[in-house]
Order: sequence, then structure tokens, then C-alpha cells
Amino acid sequence: METEADSNDITDHQHDDKPRPCVCTVCDRRFTTKQSLNHHKKAHTGEKFSCTQCEKRFNRPRSLSEHMKVHSTKYKCTECGKCCHSNRDLRVHGRFHSGEKPFECTVCSKRFTTSGSLVKHRRIHSGEKPYKCHLCDKAFSSSGELSTHMRVHTGDKPYKCSLCDKSFSESSKLQRHKDDVHSNRRPYDCRYCGKLFKRIFVLQNHIRIHTGAKPYSCRHCSDSFTKLEQLKVHMLKSHNEGTWFTCHICQKKCSLRYNLKKHILRHEDQKPYVCSECTKRFYTAAELRKHEPIHSDFKPFCCGSCGKYSKHKRHVVSHFKRCSVRLGFTGVFLSSTL
Repeated sequence: METEADSNDITDHQHDDKPRPCVCTVCDRRFTTKQSLNHHKKAHTGEKFSCTQCEKRFNRPRSLSEHMKVHSTKYKCTECGKCCHSNRDLRVHGRFHSGEKPFECTVCSKRFTTSGSLVKHRRIHSGEKPYKCHLCDKAFSSSGELSTHMRVHTGDKPYKCSLCDKSFSESSKLQRHKDDVHSNRRPYDCRYCGKLFKRIFVLQNHIRIHTGAKPYSCRHCSDSFTKLEQLKVHMLKSHNEGTWFTCHICQKKCSLRYNLKKHILRHEDQKPYVCSECTKRFYTAAELRKHEPIHSDFKPFCCGSCGKYSKHKRHVVSHFKRCSVRLGFTGVFLSSTL
């Protein structure tokens, strides 16, 4: 697993000129020490060091030891219970709950929670992609994106759901899976109407319905939009700027990658979301949420005019329109959990 290379045979590295004589026989990647090579081998064998208190797994024992400090730390978020390494990390994490974004891009005025996110974003404008995959030459703007991309080649999915057999290549995908499939917890509530949400960015998009804010402006015309996705769709359809995502089966074009993924699920007849009551399966989490009230007397949707409750949002929408005409009232829809 280790060979000595001639000085002319050492692959140039993007960040330094250190010799890298230790070569992986699987992917030909080079390392400065045998220890680094041995740690790298685990990416091919799938060997991981697992945390006993959560689903995270690590290639190195040192990384696991550093991670274990999170579970014993005194810096714990009072909003969601997340543990942080330091008081500084806790303050930064608190911005996700408060919505504070102190770092602003001087080019497009987009704001960010952390300075690292701003540095990464600036590379969109400069086109800089300093991190390059040595297997397919694809380049990335951050080392994290490169590390995640490498799992495409290795097939590594280190994040396994403790409630089912699914595994994921990213911890964020695992958390999203657990929130959508295995949990009904919605810690973020709207201060205007009380509606609850699983993710803070969804709440932030929702609040714009009440405030009327449209922070995403088209640079070609005067149109503004509440969501970034709406702006992307507008740029594609009105100004032919951007990238269409094409289905490899039927050639249908989608404006968003997420919509393409949902579309392909229907071709493959995959229904990953299962009702815990009747085992009926659904293509998306939204379809499952609409189905769940059938099994209970719970009526989450309320008419803003007369206060009548219903299990289905579409029933409240039509009822609200009739109430508005009859009472001359312009209210809002309320939802206690959905």
C-alpha cells in the first residue's frame, strides 16, 4: 500500500510543495506520511469510529475525541438543545435562531451568518475554485464541497439513520431525513400567525408573506421575489439565464434540481415516505403531511375569518374566500402544526 516515488513522479499539490511518497493503490492519491495514508484507506474500506451518543462517524480517533467534547460541553443552545464547543460557537449558532446576518457581500448585498460563509460566497463572483478533485478534475470553492464530492467516487455514506436502514453521504441529509420521515417536531414558530416549522429558513421565507418583503431582485428588470427559487425560475423563463435540469428518462426540463429529483422518483416508482398508521407510501414529505390528518380528529387548518377548522388546507382556502366575501373581512390562515 506504500511505494517510494521518484522526485519527478510526485504529483504537484495545490497548496504546498511537500513531497508525498505514500501512494494509495486504490485511487492513486498521495500523502506525506504513512499515518495519513492509513487514515485515508478507511475511506475505501468503510471503517469508521462511531460516536456512542449520536449517529456521527469519523475516519480518525482524534476527530472522534474532539467531537465527544460536544456532548459534555456547558455551551448548550436553549432553543434547540444543540451543544457547541465554545461560547463563540454558541453565539454564532444563535444567529440561526435570531436571523441575524452581520456579514454582507459588497457585490450583491446578500447577507450571511458567518464570515466563512461570506468568503465562500465571494468565490461565486470571482469564479475561484481552488479545490480540485484528483479523479475527475472537477473543481470546488471549498474543501468541504470537495470532501463531500469524493464520496461520489468512494460510494461512502457514513451517516446512518438509527431508525431505519437508510444511509447518507452528508450529515445535513441525514438530519433532513429524520425531520421529514421520523419526527413531527417543529421548533420554529411564526410570531405573526403561530404557524410552526421544522427549519428556520422555511420560517424566514414564510415571514415574508406577512411583511411583504421581496429581497431577491432581478438585475434585468424591476421584478422582485420573496424566495431565491422564484428568482431562479424567473431568470430562466424570462431572460434565458441559468441552467435547466433535464430528466435523463423523458427529457423533461426542471428549473430546480430539487424538482428534478422529485420527478425522477415517479419514474423509478420510489415512495420513501411511509405513513406510520396505514403504511401508505408517498413520493414527498409534503404528500405525507397532507395525508396524516386522515387518521386523527386533529384539524390543523383554521379559517381566518370565522375560525372554522378543517383537516385539509384546500377546504379552508375555499371556505375562507366565501367568508371574506360574506363578512368583508381579510384575515389570514392559521395552522397549529403544519
